[in-house]
Amino acid sequence: MKTYRRILRYVKPYWTSLTGSLLCIFAFTLLSSASLISVVPLLNTLFNVTQHSPAPPNAQPETGQLPETLGQKLNALKAELTARLFGGDPRQALLRLCGVILVLIFLKSVFEYLQAYAMAHVEQGVIKDLRYDLYRHLNELSLSYFNRTRTGQLISRITNDVTLVNGGVSAGFVTLIKNPLLILAYLAMALYLSWRLTLVALIILPTSMGIIGYIGARLRKASTLSQEKMGEVTSVLQETISGVRVVKAFAMEEFELRKFQRVARDYFKSLLHITRVSKLAGPLTEFLSAIVGVGILWFGGQQVLAGAGLSSGEFMLFLLAIFSLMQPIKELSSVNSRLQEAAAAGERIFEILDLEPEVISLPGAKKISGFDHGIQFEKVTFAYSNEEIAAPTVVLRDISVAVKKGEILALVGPSGAGKSTLVDLLPRFYDPQQGRIWLDGIDLREIDVKSLRRLMGIVTQETILFHDTVRNNIAYGLQDVAEEKIRQAAQAANAHRFITELPQGYETVIGERGVKLSGGQRQRLAIARALLKNPPILILDEATSALDSESEMLVQQAIERLMVNRTSFVIAHRLSTILHAHQIIVLDQGRIVQRGTHEELLAQAGVYQKLYHMQFRA
Repeated sequence: MKTYRRILRYVKPYWTSLTGSLLCIFAFTLLSSASLISVVPLLNTLFNVTQHSPAPPNAQPETGQLPETLGQKLNALKAELTARLFGGDPRQALLRLCGVILVLIFLKSVFEYLQAYAMAHVEQGVIKDLRYDLYRHLNELSLSYFNRTRTGQLISRITNDVTLVNGGVSAGFVTLIKNPLLILAYLAMALYLSWRLTLVALIILPTSMGIIGYIGARLRKASTLSQEKMGEVTSVLQETISGVRVVKAFAMEEFELRKFQRVARDYFKSLLHITRVSKLAGPLTEFLSAIVGVGILWFGGQQVLAGAGLSSGEFMLFLLAIFSLMQPIKELSSVNSRLQEAAAAGERIFEILDLEPEVISLPGAKKISGFDHGIQFEKVTFAYSNEEIAAPTVVLRDISVAVKKGEILALVGPSGAGKSTLVDLLPRFYDPQQGRIWLDGIDLREIDVKSLRRLMGIVTQETILFHDTVRNNIAYGLQDVAEEKIRQAAQAANAHRFITELPQGYETVIGERGVKLSGGQRQRLAIARALLKNPPILILDEATSALDSESEMLVQQAIERLMVNRTSFVIAHRLSTILHAHQIIVLDQGRIVQRGTHEELLAQAGVYQKLYHMQFRA
C-alpha cells in the first residue's frame, strides 16, 4: 500500500478529470439500475401480468417480501407510478416503455463514454508524469550508476513498468468504484424484492474473497519476476542492435539469435505463469455464482409457480439483478491482480527515483562562468566501487599536478594506467576518495556541477552523435545559434567540405550515433561542436587514435585550432600529437612516474622514452 499511495500522488494534478469520471460513474450506475427496473413493466405489459395487491394490514408478509407497512407502502407507490406511466392502451404503454428503455440505454452509453475519456486523461497524465520524473532523475544520476546498470533494464522500467502502473490507476479508481456501486445497486434491488433469496446468494462472497486474496499474493511475486525478464529481453535487444557491426563481422547472428530466444522464452514462461494465476479468479468466482444462481432459479421458480412468493415479473427482475452482479464481481476479482502488478512495477520505478546521485551540487554551491589562474590536483586517490568492477583496485594514487590557464597538459601511459579516470574527475563524473581538485583555489565540490561542466568541452575516441541533422549535432545544447557561427565552427574543424557534399548538407540526418559518417567525419563534427561551445577547458581523450592517416591529419589540424587559448588536457596514444605540450605526465599503475616536456622526458630513461622509441621504430 505504501507503493500504491506513492503512485496515487501522481493523480493529484488531474483531480478535475478524476472528479468528472467519478460523477459519470454515479450517473452510469443509476441509469443501469433504472434500465434494469424498466424490465418489470415491460414484462407485465407484454404478458398482461398483474401486480400483486398490497397485503391487508393484518396479513402476514409473504416469503421474501419486506415486512410490515414499509413494504406495503413501497409496493403501493410502485403500482401507482407504473399505472400512471404505462397504464391505458397496452400498445401505447409498450411504445412508451420502448422509448424509456432506449433513452435510458443511450444516456448510460453517453456517461460510460465520458467516464472512459476522463479517466484516460488521468491515466495517460500519470504515465506522462512518471516517465518524465524517471527520465529526469536518470539524467541526474552519477556516471557510476550507468556503469553498473544495463541499458535495457532502464529502458524497460521507463516503458513496460510505467505502463503496468497505468493498469493499477485504472483499477483503483474505475473498477474499485464503479463495480462496487453497481453491486450495491443490484444488491439493494434484490434485497427489496426478496431478502431471503438474496442472503442465499451472498454465501458465495466469503469464498470468492478468499480465492482472490490467495491469488493476489502469488501474483505479485510472479509479476516482479516477469518485469525483470522483460528487462533482460530489452537489454539483449539493445546490445545486439548497437553492436550489429561486431555481430556481423564475427558471423555471430545465430549465437545472438539463440541468446535472444533464451531470454524471450523465459519471458514467455513468466507471462504464462502470470496468466495462469491471474485468470483463475474470474472463472472460479463466476462458476460459484452460477451454482448459487441456479439454486435460486430452482427455489424461487417453485415459489412463483405455487403463487406463494414474488410475481413472475418481479422474480425475473430479481434474477436479472442477481445475474447482473456476476460481471462486476468477476471484474472485482481481477482488481487485486492488477493492483499487485502495478505495485511490483511501482517498486522498480521508485527504486530508481529513490536513488541519490553520488555527485551533487552542495547547498550554496558557487556558480562560475570562467576561471583566471589554473587547475590543481592535490594528492588525489581514487578507486571504483565494488559494483562497477569485479575486483576493485585503487586506480589513482596520490596524484598531484598543477596546470596554469592556457597550458596544455598531456597524459601518457600504458592502457589501464588511469589516464581517462584522471580527466573524468575534472568534470566531476566521479569524486576522489582522497585529496582535492582546485579551480582557482576553489574545491570542485564547492562549485555548482552544471556551471562547472559548462566550462568544459570533451572530445573522446568514442564520438557520441545523435540521430539528428548535422546542424543540430554541432549546435547541441545551444539555442538560437546563427548559421554563420555553425559554418565557421565546421570550417575550423575541417568538416565544412564533407558536410556540403552530403545529400542535404547541414540538414542531413546522420543516423543513430552518426552511423552514416566515417570515423574521421564523426570526430570532426565532435570538434566542431566543442568549437561552437567555445569552452575555456578542453579534454581530449585519445581523439585521433582510431583514425587513418589522412583523417588523423585533418582532425589533428582541427584539434590544434581548438586548443588555442584554452586550458587543455590531452590523453595521447600517439606521442606525435603532444610534442608541443607545456607539460607531460606519465602514468603507470595509477601513479605519476615521470613529468616534464617532450625533450626532457625523451632524454630520460623511462616509460616515455620506451614508448616513444617503440612507436617511431614501428
